[in-house]
Amino acid sequence: MRARRYDPERRQRIIDAAIRVVGAKGIAGLSHRSAAAEADVPLGSTTYHFATLDELLVAALRQANEGFAKAMAASGAFDDPRADLAAELARLLGQWFAAGRAGAELEYELYLAAVRRPALRPVAVEWCEGVTDLLVRRTDPDTARALIALMDGICLQVLLTGVEYDEAHAREMLGRILASGG
Repeated sequence: MRARRYDPERRQRIIDAAIRVVGAKGIAGLSHRSAAAEADVPLGSTTYHFATLDELLVAALRQANEGFAKAMAASGAFDDPRADLAAELARLLGQWFAAGRAGAELEYELYLAAVRRPALRPVAVEWCEGVTDLLVRRTDPDTARALIALMDGICLQVLLTGVEYDEAHAREMLGRILASGG
């Protein structure tokens, strides 16, 4: 009997591979087989770590969500009442888009997959609740949800239409919501 090779990073490599596959081929192109090939691991490794494709997609969505969530959490604007919250949110969106359109498309493809894949919904909800928790430090819950809806709408418009992100316009629109609600 051959000894099993210790590979503590294998699970993470599979998640990273799944993200690359979705980025290149869309969710329809992701399978245990395509993730295994991209990660250069045996097919059995993907099914060992992720019994279903939805489990793999959940892990990929969680990881994809981490970037923007970390940037938001690192911002001091949520704890400083003197900070211009609309300007900070607009800046964070600009920073997210500056990281590359492919990454933004990937995150939204995974995020919107929750519409048809119930297993992904809790992760999408967790992300929204996490952002809401940050925003309610500065405003009420209804205004926080309105800000999230506007940011989602701006992102989708940029991704769907191919227009450049307009930080000044985003700041103005976010400011209007803040002025009317909180």
